[in-house]
Amino acid sequence: MSSEDPTTKELNNFVQTLLKQMSERFDEMQGTIVSRIDDMGKRIDDIEKSVTELMNDLGFSDEENEKQR
Repeated sequence: MSSEDPTTKELNNFVQTLLKQMSERFDEMQGTIVSRIDDMGKRIDDIEKSVTELMNDLGFSDEENEKQR
């Protein structure tokens, strides 16, 4: 009698395939998340720059901002 019957081999193959698919999906999701975080960081930098420009246009300086904090 062999150590693995056909049903066990099928189950092992199924589990291996499923784990591989899950791993690939995880890698894909990880890349997407990192990309979105980078995009959010760029947007925050742009907002920060815009706020600084608006404050400068209104006559606020960086020194005044530091004193108020």
